[in-house]
Amino acid sequence: MMRNHRSEEAGEAKGVVFDVQRFSLHDGPGVRTVVFLKGCPLRCRWCANPESIRPALELGFLTSRCDQCGRCAGACPKGAIALDAGGIPHIDRAHCTGCGDCTRVCFPKALVVYGAEKTAQEVFEEVRRDRIFFGGSGGGVTVSGGEPLRQASFVVALLELCRAAGIHTCIETSGFARRHVLQKVLQSTDYVLFDLKHLDSAMHRRSTGVPNTLILQNAELVVKQGVPVLFRSPLIPTVNDTLENIEMTARFLRSLLGDQAAIELLPYHRMGMAKYEALARPYLLKGLQPLLPTSLHVKSVQAAYEERGVRCSISL
Repeated sequence: MMRNHRSEEAGEAKGVVFDVQRFSLHDGPGVRTVVFLKGCPLRCRWCANPESIRPALELGFLTSRCDQCGRCAGACPKGAIALDAGGIPHIDRAHCTGCGDCTRVCFPKALVVYGAEKTAQEVFEEVRRDRIFFGGSGGGVTVSGGEPLRQASFVVALLELCRAAGIHTCIETSGFARRHVLQKVLQSTDYVLFDLKHLDSAMHRRSTGVPNTLILQNAELVVKQGVPVLFRSPLIPTVNDTLENIEMTARFLRSLLGDQAAIELLPYHRMGMAKYEALARPYLLKGLQPLLPTSLHVKSVQAAYEERGVRCSISL
């Protein structure tokens, strides 16, 4: 029997994965297994996954779990962990390599490495264990981030393995990538979740660190390629919940999709705040209150979109 060397080579493609979540109902059609990749070119102030931003492995410290045993300091080969007078470790992040030696002696699990290098084949083996749940629900695998287009070769390899096994494929993207990179990934993608943060480019840059010109061009590309797409928008108070932005977004979606224009709102939450503390990073929106999906404000934004000819759903 001849071996498929091309498939084997694809399976050896490597990526940096920071989580695999099963039984998701909010990341594409049906029941999904979501693969989260590290590395993102955006710096959204509301990001719920700060561990996804940097491409390298990172050490997180969950203070509330620490028992001040001090074993971590002795285990670090770089001397990047020092203990204060109370036995609390302090991480020198400039010298920490994310090797994980300290986590192996941290029995309370106060130290955790965000990210692991894996081959596409290794991740596929994890994903296909859930195949029994995909068929009846129309589900499959979703590759998210971070920004999956930052690891395009790995994503293509994984999605091709999934497709060969009859597993529906989806990517969740900010759309901030070179056109040829997006085109390459779309060839292996059955469905796209495409985030629209803000339609005003200056406001987009202020909120995410990048302009939106390339993103809007890539949104048009996805539609032209004929890949089914759901546009989604994080709903952030004082940032993109104004009537002006709703009007611009609705107009843009109608220009792409006509009477099929639709958007899903993702109300702002603060569930990622603890991870900012674990990574010793400031959370910039501490004063902003989360939005309940059933709140009057969220419902009013939904109504504003629908009044402008865009079907609008709310993620719970």
